Amino acid sequence: MGLLSDPNRRKALTGLLTRLNTPICIVCYLAGIVWFMGLAFEPFTLRTYMSENAMGSTMVEERFSSGERALSLAKEFDAHKRKAGGMPVEWLVKAMQSRGLEVFTQSFSRKLPFPDENKERYMVRGTNVYGILRAPRAPRTEALVITAPCSPGNTNNQAVALLLALAQYFRNQIYWAKDIIFLVNEHDLIGTQAWLEGYHHTNITEYISGSLRGRAGSIQAALSLELSSDVITSLDLVLEGLNGQLPNLDLANLFYAFCQKLGVLCTIQGKLQRNDWDTAEGYTHAAQTMMLMVLKQACGRSWGDHGLFLRYHIEAASVRGINSFRHYKTDATTIGRLLEGMVRKLNNLLERLHQSYFFYLLPSLSRFVSIGYYMPAFGLLAVILLLRALDLWVHLGAPALAAVDGVTEAEQPSSPGVLTVLTPVVISHLTGVALYLLPVHLQEMAVEHFPVSETEAVVLTAIAIYTAGLALPHNTQRLLSGEGTEQGWKVLKLTALLYLAVLLGCTALINFSLGFILAVTLVPITASITPALYAVVMVLLSPAFTILYCVFIYQELIEAPVSVSEGWMLFLSVISQGILDHALYGSLVYPLLALFIYPCWLMFWNILFWN
Repeated sequence: MGLLSDPNRRKALTGLLTRLNTPICIVCYLAGIVWFMGLAFEPFTLRTYMSENAMGSTMVEERFSSGERALSLAKEFDAHKRKAGGMPVEWLVKAMQSRGLEVFTQSFSRKLPFPDENKERYMVRGTNVYGILRAPRAPRTEALVITAPCSPGNTNNQAVALLLALAQYFRNQIYWAKDIIFLVNEHDLIGTQAWLEGYHHTNITEYISGSLRGRAGSIQAALSLELSSDVITSLDLVLEGLNGQLPNLDLANLFYAFCQKLGVLCTIQGKLQRNDWDTAEGYTHAAQTMMLMVLKQACGRSWGDHGLFLRYHIEAASVRGINSFRHYKTDATTIGRLLEGMVRKLNNLLERLHQSYFFYLLPSLSRFVSIGYYMPAFGLLAVILLLRALDLWVHLGAPALAAVDGVTEAEQPSSPGVLTVLTPVVISHLTGVALYLLPVHLQEMAVEHFPVSETEAVVLTAIAIYTAGLALPHNTQRLLSGEGTEQGWKVLKLTALLYLAVLLGCTALINFSLGFILAVTLVPITASITPALYAVVMVLLSPAFTILYCVFIYQELIEAPVSVSEGWMLFLSVISQGILDHALYGSLVYPLLALFIYPCWLMFWNILFWN
């Protein structure tokens, strides 16, 4: 404290930071990138461990043996689904009732703001079917959920059949201390969202759904099961939920523990775990796995039905059976035993999962990176904005030197008018409001005047407003205050730097991956911007191009590279999906980018054309 309270020392420290400002900023940026990439190196990570005593201290003997029965049920379910032309509601109700469950249905409908061309739907109507197995040894105040989406075609028939087989097996057991809800939802996430809103008596996304006549206790945890075919070679764990939320790490640890116990091949991000961490190939594999998690978390969408449960403080994960490793095979009985073991361990919980981490990254299922390890990487990037703001603050307060009759005198610099800075700030945010509101509201007008579909109209309108924003704000201050001064753009840059630092800091606290990706692209250009900078550099590091880069990087990481034209189409699809996710499920990424990040970037864009 003595260093800051002493005026002479404070002045010396400020002078040092301003004199070495640029080298320090460069070092911080490089250190932040190196720190982040080093997180995938195994000696810098922690080994996963079970923190919850109720799940780690008791061994469970799995006895489920109805795998063959589940496969025959899958064929029967598929036949009835084809006959009904969708989800066979009546057959599912009878099947659950015959297994001793209390069975209920929920009808729902939702009109999308514009057609979802990826899944070819606009007006969605469906029915959820769920059965409740009441706990025989508890007051029925808590519940667990096992869900299997009813997908079009032959997809996920095996998961629904296995769910029914598990329900029949669980019905004959007496050790359940929690109600168990077996949910078969239609129309994937839309059905799950309708059911959750009905269960918790909320309506935040304008769904039209019937009230739930049957309820269990407070839901403690949920598992979503998705099986791609009759032949399952490995199980993939999906954790990323809405707005980058993650379940408690103990849920992932539980899955990994039972996979190890039963000898099941398990993956995360579709990638197997490697033991050669001390080789270049092993490090690259771990880095790719971690980067995939970062990109998925940053997009803010729910990557499975489990992601919507997290909003209600319900720890949930999706287990996906995939057929991609020819030398391995896992039968339905083993998968059933894995789920049985996980549900029995969750049944032992005396309170919600809370002992382990909620903020983490996973380079593999056996290693994790905690928030205390990855946050310094973001902090090194964010401190650059504060250092540049400090440098500007010092220069703005320093008196200018002027020669009068051969004598150098200090002149107090004239401060710019309030409107000089306020005008571009207001116009930038009004452009952001237009980007947020107009694409959906102007789709009908666009369809009438141009030969495009509703979805294309929404996406192209968003791109048009984004592009128009580049022309609207710059030089606006001249309309009110005459020629822009050097003091004016420095004050605007100081304001924008502090604003961006707050935005990125708040974003990283909620969704580290999104905040870090934005910081990687925005920090260097915003910290170094002056009226002399080339505009093309600023555009190439804008939020839209950041999304485009992420699309190409993601495709490379999943080993499905695309051409420039294919990448552009995926980019347009990402925009439309982001707007839909916000309207349907409440994803916050699109409003964050439109209302805050893009206007903040426009404030820096003003500086390029200040003179």
